[in-house]
Amino acid sequence: QVQLVESGGGLVQAGGSLRLSCVVSGIDQIRSIGWYRQDTSKPREFIAVISPYGSARYEDSVKGRFTVSRDSGKNTAYLQMNSLKPEDTGVYYCNVERTFVESSPFGSWGQGTQVTVSP
Repeated sequence: QVQLVESGGGLVQAGGSLRLSCVVSGIDQIRSIGWYRQDTSKPREFIAVISPYGSARYEDSVKGRFTVSRDSGKNTAYLQMNSLKPEDTGVYYCNVERTFVESSPFGSWGQGTQVTVSP
């Protein structure tokens, strides 16, 4: 069973930075890993994804500010978030993806990590 553990969230002022981590266990194959964000009363939305080979894709609102990376040959990924805005506030989740080219998470969602950006 796939297990997902996110960490690294916190409270930061607008313009600040945070680095989130995602550790995936329970799966042998190296998969694409996606990052998602959910704010109160809103649907969970796609933020970024990284392929097993390091290719990345981003949602438009975070392009140029967020960078996704991973440990080579492992199902561990990171989300470096710079120039944070209050609208980036939410619970951040990661998941393993069926495919890189479109949002296709298939693991059970973890607890997520809370990111709060103050004005």
